[in-house]
Amino acid sequence: MVLMQRMNTNQTTQKSELLYPQLSFTIVGVLFDAHNELGPYAREKQYGDSIEAKFKFAKIPYRRECAIGTSTNIADFIINDLILIELKSKRLLLREDYEQTQRYLQAGNLRLGLLVNFRNKYLKPVRVVKIDSPHRNY
Repeated sequence: MVLMQRMNTNQTTQKSELLYPQLSFTIVGVLFDAHNELGPYAREKQYGDSIEAKFKFAKIPYRRECAIGTSTNIADFIINDLILIELKSKRLLLREDYEQTQRYLQAGNLRLGLLVNFRNKYLKPVRVVKIDSPHRNY
């Protein structure tokens, strides 16, 4: 008789930890405030202006619409030189949006990005973690 052992996919050998939990919690609060203030149908620039005003009020260090690395890529926000924020206001996020955020993380040598689509009725910021594999081209 052969006994089969069930594989437990919930256990991992690596300890997973959340990157910058307190700062990202604060940032997500600002993003929710901007979404609640403007609703789901404003333009990306309007969301950016609202978010910038809230960062100033909260005294959160940021850079807006800055070049990433030596490339011509422009990030919407970089917070405290740790977290990239990429704003979108479109019906659906596409694979290209995730790839763009990953390229920005690679070029800027940042570990965490927040990809945010304001067009949805309910805001769901997506955490994008930098892939350290040298075999990926984004």
